[in-house]
Amino acid sequence: MRVLVLDGNQRSGLAATRALGRSGAEVITADSRRPTLAGASRHASASLIYPCPYTRPAAFRDALPALAHGAGADVVLPMTEVTTYLVARHRDDYAGIHLPLPAFDAFERLSDKGRLFQEAAALGVPIPETRMVTDPARAPDLADALGYPVVLKPYRSRILEGGQWLAASVRIARDRQAVEAAIRDEPALSRHPFLLQAYVSGTGQGVFALYGDGEPLAFFAHRRLRERPPWGGVSVLSESIPVNPDMETISRRLLGTVHWNGVAMVEFKVARDGTPYLMEINPRFWGSLQLAIDAGVDFPTMACRQAMGAPVAPVTGYREGVRLRWLLGDLDHLYLLCRYGDRPWRDKAAACLRFLNPALGSVHYEVNRWGDMRPFWQELRNYLRGD
Repeated sequence: MRVLVLDGNQRSGLAATRALGRSGAEVITADSRRPTLAGASRHASASLIYPCPYTRPAAFRDALPALAHGAGADVVLPMTEVTTYLVARHRDDYAGIHLPLPAFDAFERLSDKGRLFQEAAALGVPIPETRMVTDPARAPDLADALGYPVVLKPYRSRILEGGQWLAASVRIARDRQAVEAAIRDEPALSRHPFLLQAYVSGTGQGVFALYGDGEPLAFFAHRRLRERPPWGGVSVLSESIPVNPDMETISRRLLGTVHWNGVAMVEFKVARDGTPYLMEINPRFWGSLQLAIDAGVDFPTMACRQAMGAPVAPVTGYREGVRLRWLLGDLDHLYLLCRYGDRPWRDKAAACLRFLNPALGSVHYEVNRWGDMRPFWQELRNYLRGD
């Protein structure tokens, strides 16, 4: 099996490259620039380049099929939402190549948050009180009616506008003036529909899934122990945990309804009373993919084999309590906490000791791994250059 892994500069791309390489697949990596994290791995046989899918999506769409066919790829594996969108939408261009992706209509139904929350409500899935805003001028009055704080959520995580992808950020507003400022400052809110939602206080949790032709093959869950930035962001230290049964039930209901195929990340906010409120579904691989692989769920290899029609046994369990550390991300966490965190110096000193704790030597490191250190040296060069 020869696999073309896209988005080679993503840590998820590196995780997929290593997992597929260990499984015996030949892995070719690609991204819009070189060198890349995944391309530096000993498990990558080649590293290719394509037009940037974010700033030149039309050029990427035209170039990638020829690149994939020229590389002799059996499978093309996108790692981000943008590349997944572009490949799934133009899947007819990949004749003879297997794509572990959902049908484009299913992708759209879950990526468009307006449609997703309508379907969730119809299925009886707990969701925050939600208003769809098509006229930004009405948003302040709607927010007043919902009560503060409120969440302003773009209808997509990335929005294709004028031949480029517009990044879309979620905003939390605590008063009417903050709503008006968010709309004024955020193009994704001022120029496109968005959701206005009641704020749910609780903890963020998620279910990570792999489906094949509408049937579940694997579920996985983790908890974030540290994040970058410290007040909420990407995971830099995480741990595998059991899948919450209620969240698994909801995930099965939502993904089964659209006859899902491929991977998905179903995100929830669990309120104080234990109710898991749906936040969104991301139809892509997630940043801490390596944790699932280390815990015994090889999502990339399973997805590729399933796409090629090979038998794939459903996962019935995995190792709990496995920890994964992104070292440079954890260093950023510490720096931001000490410089900007509104905490007493004793807490900051304790954070420094936790960072240096020798017990962390027992965790798995995401990028720096003995036997395959070149990706870490590449990441460190990028880090020092500020890339």
